[in-house]
Amino acid sequence: MNQFKTVALLGLLSALLTTISYTVIGGPGGALFGIVLAAIMNLGSWYFSDRIALAAYGARPVTPQQAPGVYRIVQRLAHRAGLPMPAVYVIPGSAANAFATGRDPEHAAIALTQGIVNLLPEDELAGVIAHELSHIYNRDTLTQAVAATIAGAISFLSQMVSYSLWFGGFSRDKDGPNPLSLLMTVFLAPVAATVIQLSLSRTREFAADAQAATLTGNPRALANALQRLEMNARRMPMMGNPAFAPLLIINAVPRQLLSRLFSSHPSTGDRVQRLLELERTLSAQPWGTALPV
Repeated sequence: MNQFKTVALLGLLSALLTTISYTVIGGPGGALFGIVLAAIMNLGSWYFSDRIALAAYGARPVTPQQAPGVYRIVQRLAHRAGLPMPAVYVIPGSAANAFATGRDPEHAAIALTQGIVNLLPEDELAGVIAHELSHIYNRDTLTQAVAATIAGAISFLSQMVSYSLWFGGFSRDKDGPNPLSLLMTVFLAPVAATVIQLSLSRTREFAADAQAATLTGNPRALANALQRLEMNARRMPMMGNPAFAPLLIINAVPRQLLSRLFSSHPSTGDRVQRLLELERTLSAQPWGTALPV
C-alpha cells in the first residue's frame, strides 16, 4: 500500500508540473515543456542530490578511526540488511538529527550530527542508523530527491509567473493565458506541491521506522530515540535549507510551529505508538529479542 501511495503522489507532482506548464505557456507545447523540465530535473537530482544535501548541512566525511563507534554500528546493521557500507558523515553542532542520501545503495551516505552522537545511548543510536539504512534499502532517498526537485520546479515556475504578472509580461487579450488560471498557478500550485511532497515524506517515515525496528529487534530503543530527538529539537532546532527537511529523521523545527498538513514527518506520538505496538508483536515471536549491535 505504501509503494502504491508513493507512486501515486509522485504522479500527482509530475501531473501538477505539466498542468502548470500547459497553463503558463499554453497548448501542447507547454505540456511538453513541463514533461521535459521534469525529466531534466529528475536526472539532475539522481546524480547530484546526495552532494547537494550533504553540502546544505555542512556534513564532513569521517573515517573509522575518527568515529569508531558509529562505524561499528553502521557496518553491522548494513551487513545485516544486506547493504553495501555507506559513506559516513558527521555534521558539526549540538542539534540532534540524522539523514540518509544517495541515488541507490551503492552510492549512499548516512549523515549524523555531532549532537545526536553525543545525545543517544548506543542502542538508540543503532535504531536511528537502522532507520536511515531502511531509507537506503527502500530507495526513499532517491524518491525524496525527485519529489523535492519537482516541487522546486513548480515553485520556480510559479515565481516566474508572479514576476511576469507584476511587470505586465502576460498578454491580457483573448489569446493570452486566463488571468484567473495564472493567479491559481501563482498562489495554489506551490502549496499543493508542498502538501504532496510532505505527504510522501510522512508515508515513508512510518515504513522506515517499522523496518528499522525489525532490523535491530528493538522497537523501544527507536521509540525512545525519537522522543529524545523531539525534545532536543524544541531546544535546538536544526538550521538548514527547508527543502531538505523531509530527509531528516525528526522535524528540524518544533512541531507546534507546524500544522499536521505541512509537517514533513508524522507526529512523534504516532510513530512511538506504532513502534510499541510492533514491540508487542515481536515479543510474541520466539525470535523477538533485541539483536546485539
